[in-house]
Amino acid sequence: MSKKEGQIRIPSGCAIAAVISREGRRMSGEKIVEAMKPMHARSNGLGGGFAAYGIYPQYRDFYAFHLFFDNRDARKDCERYLKENFEIVQAEVIPTRNLPQITNVPMIWRYFLSPFASVLVRENIREEDLVSRTVMTINEGMDGAYVFSSGKNMGAFKAVGYPEDVGAFYKLEEYQGYSWTAHGRYPTNTPGWWGGAHPFTLLDYSIVHNGEISSYDANRRFLEMFGYRCSLQTDTEVIAYMMDYLLRVQKLSLEDAAAVAAAPFWSTIENNPDPKERQRLTYLRTVFPSLLITGPFSIVLGFNGGLMALNDRLKLRSMVTGEKDDLVFIASEEAAIRVMEPEAENIHAPAGGQAVIVKVKEGAY
Repeated sequence: MSKKEGQIRIPSGCAIAAVISREGRRMSGEKIVEAMKPMHARSNGLGGGFAAYGIYPQYRDFYAFHLFFDNRDARKDCERYLKENFEIVQAEVIPTRNLPQITNVPMIWRYFLSPFASVLVRENIREEDLVSRTVMTINEGMDGAYVFSSGKNMGAFKAVGYPEDVGAFYKLEEYQGYSWTAHGRYPTNTPGWWGGAHPFTLLDYSIVHNGEISSYDANRRFLEMFGYRCSLQTDTEVIAYMMDYLLRVQKLSLEDAAAVAAAPFWSTIENNPDPKERQRLTYLRTVFPSLLITGPFSIVLGFNGGLMALNDRLKLRSMVTGEKDDLVFIASEEAAIRVMEPEAENIHAPAGGQAVIVKVKEGAY
């Protein structure tokens, strides 16, 4: 008899991978899907997913909402709500192929949306805040409807299944993007369901994560004070909202956001020989103590124009990087990088808490 979730625990389970072109060259999703195959054993079939940037150039000025619906009534109710605040420029079923490995498939739709200027003026709200509020309202309060992607010129694709099957299910070889991230899930404490697969997203931020967040409750309670709601039954969701809060709302740099999430120990800060760096790190730990992520983790943050890879300060989860020409690769294992580029160079394992930040050259995307 096969083992069930909870009867097996792989301490380093879950797989992450990413690739980005510094030149903004668009690549099909085929290689990132292939890269997940040598890490198959890191997943258990209860979740896989991908995020891709630059895939909707013809709709680049509109918010691309990807949604799961349990039934037609949920879709109709959600559409009525969307029409209160947005012009629906295009609405369509996301193309998929039938695979016996992918079961219990919900209705999967995408909407390209433009906020009504009248709503923004009447409510004195920025369009990004309107989008964020819309996502929270649907995911927390609308039964049978879940937004799993809401950024511009990007999209998340996820399901219950192994990542290589999820990639085939969504026909990712037909998409072209300048940046891709991927995840294979091995849930040990939370359920495997379509909305709980990675990536987790908000606006153009996406997170894939290997590890476990022991600080989840403290992180979640802090963010709830600012209107964020965690409703997808997976601890990783809070990291996506955390990055949105730090980067978009608080306007921190990527380096500062990384120093909040994987803050150095106080003893490390005190022993830093650079007084300006001591002051910076002390300030961040003092102002944002509730957003320190504790527990083992390695994450890749995707955003329009770049990627950031980060692991916990004790480096309790594996992560390696590599490069070749204008491409930069990130993965849990070197084997995944070699699938994407057999001649990859400068294979490197970042230190604990060391952010690896890669940006596409300005104007390239």
